[in-house]
Amino acid sequence: MRINPITLILLLLLILPVLKGFIVKFSSNNLKQGIQELSSNVSFIAAIFIGIYFYRRVFVQHDSFLYKYIVNISPKNLMDYFDSNPIMTYAIIIPLIILLFYKLLSLALDFVNRFTFYPLADNIENVLEHRSDFSKRLIGAIFRVPKSICYILFATFLLNAISILNINIGISQYLETSTLYNYLCKEVVIPVSNSKIAKQLPNIINNSFKVVVKEVDVSDPKNESNGKRVIVYYNGITLDEGVKSNSKIDNLARELTAGETSGKGKAKIIYNWVGSNVDYDHDKAEQVLNNDFNIKSGAIPTFNTRKGICFDYSCLYVAMCRANGLKVRIITGEGFNGVSWVSHAWNQVYIQEESRWINVDTTFYKGGNYFNSRRFDMDHRNAKIAGEW
Repeated sequence: MRINPITLILLLLLILPVLKGFIVKFSSNNLKQGIQELSSNVSFIAAIFIGIYFYRRVFVQHDSFLYKYIVNISPKNLMDYFDSNPIMTYAIIIPLIILLFYKLLSLALDFVNRFTFYPLADNIENVLEHRSDFSKRLIGAIFRVPKSICYILFATFLLNAISILNINIGISQYLETSTLYNYLCKEVVIPVSNSKIAKQLPNIINNSFKVVVKEVDVSDPKNESNGKRVIVYYNGITLDEGVKSNSKIDNLARELTAGETSGKGKAKIIYNWVGSNVDYDHDKAEQVLNNDFNIKSGAIPTFNTRKGICFDYSCLYVAMCRANGLKVRIITGEGFNGVSWVSHAWNQVYIQEESRWINVDTTFYKGGNYFNSRRFDMDHRNAKIAGEW
């Protein structure tokens, strides 16, 4: 059985420092050097946490005093530039924050170590002076475990950044199938880089969106000629079947927006309703992943059951927008689920008063604001218009 290369790399990073500690045995000098390296690693990991947290609060949520303070002291239009170019915050702002806090934390830990852990290392060496080599090797291995943890965490953050920045598309399939990488992303990276509620995202989006193109024979009784017609199926149905509506959907859509006059306001109300009232259907996702399309998809089944996957969310949004006279699209592409890029579907709606299309992702609703969000391009890519109404 072939082991996933990403999993192999992470396991090696976990095992090698411990193995080295066992081989070289315990000594006061080795432990002091290890403590120094560990402090450096801990400082760097902590700085990554702080940098990502700072980015989220200031450049995504805009809900902290830091954002207001930076807006006040920064040159005019600087924050607007970073808001409209979120990739630059990853390339410039986050690295600078990480570097700053890394230096500060390293100095602080080095000061603490001189009065605590370094003297402790000398005491441990005295205690082990007459112990067996195996005991010294075992203690040496144990003291390397924190270093191993730091290595594997750093590698996970680095792989996650490479994936979301689309530096190397070739590793995506390995990231997606690495159980260890997925576990670390869900338990460590996602809670830090997003929020507690965004931890749901890996369970909200996966490769449960399938597009199948078929050629079917078409008979023309008028001229008795046969031909070929291409039909595109989305999770087993056509787009027209998917966005088909009924009176219950149309009536509710109009009731929800009855007090709103602007197109953007109506689009936001529908986004909020679909996102908060439809739950992700994990069982259906598994069926689609296994190419089992003997399930109902589209706006009507989703409205009736209040359950669906990304294509269903998008179809229902289309149906409710059309009931309000809003121009709307279904977009197919890829979404970043916090771990890797996977097939996904979302919407665009035309805002008449602003003469522009905006992005809307009701499937991601529970993970944050995905109605015309500034960070949309960070976790959505390769957008293609599947249909427009």
